[in-house]
Order: sequence, then C-alpha cells, then structure tokens
Amino acid sequence: MSRPSVQGHEGSAINTPLRPWLIVFRCLQYQSFIKPWTDSVTVPGSLSFGVSIDVSTTLSTSTADKEFARGKERSYVAALELRIEKLEKRLAFARSRKASVNLHDMDEAAAPADRKDSLANIRAAIHRKAARKREDADVNALVSDFGYLSVNATTRDFEPTMGNMTFARLVLAAATNDDVPDPAEDSFPTRAEALATIQYYTANIFTLFPFFSETHLLTVLDVVFQQDERAKERLKDADFWLLYMVLAVGYTAQSKTHDDEFYRRGLDFVARALPFADKALMPGYPTQIQSLLLFTQYSMLDPSHFDSWYLIGFASRAVVDLGFHQDPPQLQVPDKVAFDLRRKMFYCVYALDRTISMIRTRSFSFTDDSVNVEYPSPSGPSTTLITGPQSADPALLLFQLRRIQSEWYQTLFQADSGPLPDAASFIWQMCLEMREWNESLPDNLPSGIRELLDLELRYSYVYCLAPSDRSPHLTDYARKLIFEHAIAYMNTVHGVAHGTSTAFYTSLDALKVYFVAMQFFAVFNAARELLISDARIVPPITRPGTAPPPPLPHRPVGGEDSVDRSLRCLQQVVETLSRFSERWDIASQLKTTNSTRTTTTSNISFSINSSHRDRLPHIPITISHMRRTRRLSRRNLTLITSHIRPTRHLNISLTHIPRSSWVILQCKSRA
Repeated sequence: MSRPSVQGHEGSAINTPLRPWLIVFRCLQYQSFIKPWTDSVTVPGSLSFGVSIDVSTTLSTSTADKEFARGKERSYVAALELRIEKLEKRLAFARSRKASVNLHDMDEAAAPADRKDSLANIRAAIHRKAARKREDADVNALVSDFGYLSVNATTRDFEPTMGNMTFARLVLAAATNDDVPDPAEDSFPTRAEALATIQYYTANIFTLFPFFSETHLLTVLDVVFQQDERAKERLKDADFWLLYMVLAVGYTAQSKTHDDEFYRRGLDFVARALPFADKALMPGYPTQIQSLLLFTQYSMLDPSHFDSWYLIGFASRAVVDLGFHQDPPQLQVPDKVAFDLRRKMFYCVYALDRTISMIRTRSFSFTDDSVNVEYPSPSGPSTTLITGPQSADPALLLFQLRRIQSEWYQTLFQADSGPLPDAASFIWQMCLEMREWNESLPDNLPSGIRELLDLELRYSYVYCLAPSDRSPHLTDYARKLIFEHAIAYMNTVHGVAHGTSTAFYTSLDALKVYFVAMQFFAVFNAARELLISDARIVPPITRPGTAPPPPLPHRPVGGEDSVDRSLRCLQQVVETLSRFSERWDIASQLKTTNSTRTTTTSNISFSINSSHRDRLPHIPITISHMRRTRRLSRRNLTLITSHIRPTRHLNISLTHIPRSSWVILQCKSRA
C-alpha cells in the first residue's frame, strides 16, 4: 500500500511502517476484538491529515482504552501493534494446525513450549486437544469398520461399495510390507509366453499344492486372450486374480536375482491382480481360500512386499470358518470332484501353515486335534487308500511329511514347558516315522521333487533332535546325528543354490539354512573333539518296545574326514547364504533385535586338540551373510554367528525392520 504524502510531518509517527488509522482498520477485521458501537473514531490530533473513519462498531473498552482516551497515543499504538502481531501468529498457527489435522500427520510431535507466554501455552493446548480428538476418531472409525466387517469369515452381507472397509483391505493392510508399483504398460506377455509360465507353475509348484482346477485356469487364460469382450465380462474377479497370481508366482519362481526380468514381470502381475482383491478375497467362498493361498505363495517368494505369516493366518482362519478342517458326512457329498478339491485346499493350507510356523517358531493356526480330514485322492492312476507314502503324487507325500512334523513340533515346542517323562523315546519314534516315510518314497519321483523332499527330511531331523524345553539335554549320539544331517543338508542346499533346480524354493529356505547352521555350530562347539575324531559313538540303550535310535547317515568309504567336512560345511553356509541374498536380500534382513546392523555378529571359539593343530589351529570363527562370497581357507575362516559356549543355552534372534519381509525368528538350541 502506498503511503500518503503529508508535508511537515516527516519526523512524526506518520513515517512508521503501520499507521494508527490503518491499525484500527485492521483491528476491525478480527471479530474477537470488536463490538457494536455508535461513535466515530477519529485519528489522533498529532497525526491529523484529514483522515477520519466512521464505522458502526467500536473497540471493546478496557483499562488500556481509558488510558488512551486521556491522550497517551503512543501507548495506544504500541499496544495495538503488539496485539495485531499476536493475533497474526495465532491465526497462522490455527491454519497450520487445520492443515496438519486434515493430513493426519501422526508422527509430528508437539513443539516444546520454550516461552512462558500465553501463545506457547495456547499452542501446546491446541496440539494436545487435536491429537486427542484425532486418536479418538481413528479408534472409533477402526472399531466401527471391524464391527461392520464382522469377525466370522463366512460373512457375505457386504460389498466393497457399501463402505471403506473390506476384508481384502484388512488383509492388505496387515500383510503389506512395501507398496507395489504400477505395472508397466508393455509388460503383458503373449499367449504363448503366458502358457509357458503356467506350464512351469503346474510342473513345479502345482504338483505340491493342487488347490484349484487346472482346467479352469486354462479356460480363463483362453478367455482373457480372446477378442470377445462379452466373454471377458462373464469372468469373475476371482478368475482374473487366479490367472494373474499364477503368472506372478510362475515368473517370480524363475527369478535368480532380486531385480531381474522374471522378478519384475511377477511384480507387474501382482499389481494387475490387486484391483480384483476386494471380491477375490471376499469371505464365505472357496475362492477366498484359493486366492489367499496364491497370495501366500507369492509372499514366500517376495518377502520384501508381503508377509507370508499374516497371509497364511488369514487362509487358516478362512478354512476353519468354512468348516474345511472337518470332513462332512458322506451323505452330504453330492460331487466327488468338488469334495476332493475341498480336501486338497485344506491340506495345502495345512502344509503352508506348518512350514511357515515352524521356521518362525510360532504356534500353528490350528492344532491337529481339531482336524478330521482324510487325505485327498491321488492325482495319479493309483486309487489305493493312502495309509502311507505309497503314492507317486508329490502333494500327498508332502502332506504326510507335514503331519509327522506337526506331531513332534506340537509336542516338543507348543505343549507344556515341563520335560517329557521319556523324551528320548518320543524323539526316536518320530525319527523312525520320518525314516519309514523316506524309505517308501516311489522311484518315479522327479529328481527336483525328490531333492526338495530330501532337504525337508534333513531339516526335520535337525529340528526334531534340537534341544527344547521338553527335551533339554543332548546325548553325544544326538549331537553326532545333528552334525551329520547338518553337513548332508548343506551339501544338498549348496548345490540347489548354485544349480538350475526348478523346484519350489522360497525365502523360507534361506532361514532354514541359517537355522541348520546354528545347530551345527552349537553341537560342534559343545563336542568338537568327539565329532572330529571319527571315533565310534555307541547309540543309547532304549527300553523294550520303544523305537531304536536312528542310524547315522551313510558316508562314502574313503571320503573326507570330519575336519575337512566341517571346513567345507562352513564354507557352504557362507556361499549358500550369499547366493540366496542376491535373490532375497538376506544381508539386509537379518538384524539383531536391538540394533540396525545388517548382519548378525558375534564370535565362536574354535579349539582343536594338539593332534589337529597342524591342520586346523585355534581360529576365531565368524559367519558373514554379505552379498560377496568370502573365500575360506583352513587357516583363515571368517563367518558371523552368535556367541556359543559349551553347555550354555544359545538364543539366536533373527529380526528385521518393522513391516519388512520376515518377523522375529527365535532359534533356541542347547549344546
């Protein structure tokens, strides 16, 4: 605003930045400081330049006003300017608070009141009140959404358009670790490429988890690639989800590094499937279980975006709510094919729930006591009743192994913490059942499936023999069994990691490698002299009528001695985890609980008696899960693992930043 030119008053208050008459005019804009008045306000005489403001309101009367009326104009002007400044600050603060409340900025903390004036106190009070209101509103909205959604997964009385909360959005909110980028416009494959990916999925993954109709999948594929728009309109959202997620899993399963072409294509198809999630994951339908199983499979391959623990939990709840964990009476089964598919869906959820819960040392979503479901019919030509692993169907073989694993895991790790009366007999019995299962595997199994099942068996041996609260003590023979099975496991998984196997290996296998390595280090440090001496260890004596101890794994005659095998095992641990980290970024995921380091760090002391000092002297050993592979030699071993002492309880905690691919993994072992 330009200043009016008034001669003879260059040194007076008229040259101040804010004139008194302008101050009065601006005060009239603040309703909190005006009230009706009838008199006219005239600029003080010392500043008279012919300006007079006639208004219909007057300023509120105060003690200061009475003083100003007696001619103290300068005090009047100063008070008005100070009041204007405070009002402007309060107005600016109120506007900023309104914007921040609308944005729901939950992370912004109230600024500490560093001034003991009214403005600071008012600011703090406004912030606290807004935070309380915002928190109350969020809680009320969440509770109302859950009440609307219903707890029972069989609810069908809502549609996505009826409210902001759907079951799919609840699933995504719980299981999403990172946002999925939009798909590339030119990433949709040709029909031939899509069919090849589906064939890869059916040959390597569907054979283990046959929870949907393969014929229906191919039908959806044909319709999607047709030019007939009417036929596409007849497809349901669950059909699009089925096709896109199968392609996503098929592409991602072929990935070898974190950001290669297969991984990007798989992520693109997940982005294409997510818009159909609301109806594909709608509770009350078998398609919900199928959709959640596909989602879980993808999350196991891409833990950086989705958490498999939450997804398999939702799938388990859906199975129980729909009653799939109990076989209906035979009179209520009109369709044998649909009934068999129902059983397959249940056992696929069962198998994934067991493997995810075990590697994370969590409780199962439901116990075996609540299950009453027969095995599904074999997909092969055999129609023999499945009482053991006589079928060549890989899915049935996996289901049977999961039932054995579930039995000893619930007894040793989920039951009461008190020691078992005869823990050794129970463990020997479980090992016997797993050995019988392995010995009866058919000869016509594909090599990749057989290799995968062999790894599961070795991992199960180590896990079952490992110390627990119910079986806290290890014998020398049990240590030797863990030692041998861990070495055999590392030999096989090292070849898988560096080979071209097409079997279904996921990020959980990286955690299994770490777990088996920790058990190997624990028993080795507790009885290193005994384990590397190749001395014969006599099996413990068992009571009559109980299972005998399992035999030691077969070793080729004239092979490496225990020292060489131990060194090779250590090197294979590092190389395997390093290779897996290229695909699943393990180095950045394994963190200690109370720090942000990207590797687990500690030391183990490695002492060898005098007869081996010329070959393997006293060496500090650490294991590093870094991206680069460290070259190991007999005199220079560098690995990173947790501190191990003989006869001491070892607690290993694998964790990561919140909302990332893996949750806290607690591995316990006693040497």
